[in-house]
Amino acid sequence: MAAKIEHIEIKGVNIPVIFEEDKRLPIVTTQIVFTDSGSISDTKKAGLAKFSAKLLNEGTKALGSNAFAEKLESKAIGISAHAGTETFVIEISSLKEEYKTALKELTELIKDPNYTQSSMSKIQTMTLGSLSSKENDFDYIAANNLKKIMFEGTVLGEPSSGTIESVKSIKLSDVKNFIEKHIVLSRAIVVVGGDLTLDEVKKNMKKVLESLEVGTATKVPHFDVRKTPKTDIIKKETKQAYIYFGSPYNMRVDDEEYYKARVATFILGAGGFGSRLMEEIRVKRGLAYSAYARIHVSKSSSYMSGYLQTKLDSMDEAKATVVEVIEKFVKDGVTKEELEQTKKFLLGSEPLRVETMSQRLNRTFMEYYKGYALGHSEEELVKIKNLKLKDLNKYIKRHREILEISYAIVTK
Repeated sequence: MAAKIEHIEIKGVNIPVIFEEDKRLPIVTTQIVFTDSGSISDTKKAGLAKFSAKLLNEGTKALGSNAFAEKLESKAIGISAHAGTETFVIEISSLKEEYKTALKELTELIKDPNYTQSSMSKIQTMTLGSLSSKENDFDYIAANNLKKIMFEGTVLGEPSSGTIESVKSIKLSDVKNFIEKHIVLSRAIVVVGGDLTLDEVKKNMKKVLESLEVGTATKVPHFDVRKTPKTDIIKKETKQAYIYFGSPYNMRVDDEEYYKARVATFILGAGGFGSRLMEEIRVKRGLAYSAYARIHVSKSSSYMSGYLQTKLDSMDEAKATVVEVIEKFVKDGVTKEELEQTKKFLLGSEPLRVETMSQRLNRTFMEYYKGYALGHSEEELVKIKNLKLKDLNKYIKRHREILEISYAIVTK
C-alpha cells in the first residue's frame, strides 16, 4: 500500500502519523521524529543534542545500559536515538509479534532515562575520545571549518558533535533540560511501516505518546550564508591539500523549482563521472581522484558545497579550476546532451530510491516536513522529464550567487 498521512489527538495536540502497510515480512519499524530538536538547537553548548541522544541509548535508570539492552535483544527489539541538524529521532524496530512489547519498553525509556553520573561519564569519555581521534582527520577539519566560515557566529557554524571544550562542559542537568524541552508532543511526527494496520498503529502509539508532556512547538530558524567570500587555510602535517568550498544558494525548502536545481547540480558536480567538476579536475587535468559539488536545501539553510583532494603543489591550480568550471557553468549553462543524459539517469534510477519501505517512508516524511503535498516526488519526476534546455539554462544563469565561493583548506 502507498504511504498515507493521518493524525491522532493527544492532550489537545494533533500529531501527524505517516504510515505504510507492508505485509511481505512480519516486521514493524517506527520513528518518532521531534522537529527543531537537532543540533540546530545547540545554541548554548555545541554537541548537546547528539550527547542527549547517546544518553537515551544507555537504557533506563532502573535497569541500566546492559540489562536494558539484554532485555531488548532477547526479544529482537531495537530502540535507538539519534540527532540530525533539525530533528531528533527515536527509532524502534521489532517483529510484529513483539510490537506491543517494543512500545512498552520505549514508554519505560521515556519515563525513566538513565540519568546517572556513570552514564554521563561514559558518554563524555567516548565522545572526547572520538573528537580527539579526529584531530588528524583532515576531511573532518576542513568540512567543519567550511561550515564555520559560511555560517560564522551561528549554531550552524559549530560542529554538531561539539568540541572538546563544549563536551566537557555538558552536565546532567543540561541533558535533562534538553530532553524535557524537545521530546514533547507538540514537536512529534510519527512514522510507521510494516505488517499491521493503521488502526493498530494509532491505538498503540497513543499509549506511548501519552507519557510525553505537551511542550512547546517552535519554528526552525533559517540562517543565511555569509555574503562576502572568505578563504581560511589550516596548516597540518599532511601529504595532500584538502579543499572544501561552498557558496550561497538562494532557494526555499518548498521552492517549486527545486527539480531544476537537482538537475543542474547533478551536471555540475553531483553526478560523479561525467559531471563538469569531475571531468575538468580529474579526467582532463589529473588534479584529483574525485571532485564533487552538491546543494543542501533545508528549513534552516540553503547552500552549495563541494570538495576535492589534490597534491600540495597542485592546490592553487585545483582551486582556480573550481572557479573556472563554476563560472563557465553559470555563464554558458549546460548542453542538450548533458540534460538528456541526466534525465535518463535520474528517471532510470528512480526505482532504486523507493525499493525499500524505509526509503518510501522517508520520502513521504520529507514531502510532509517540507510542506509539499503527498505525491510531490512523482510530480517532480514528470517535471524533470519535460524540462527544456532553455528553461534550465535560464534558471542556472539566475543563480550567480554560487560564484561567491568560500574555501576551507587544510594543507602542509
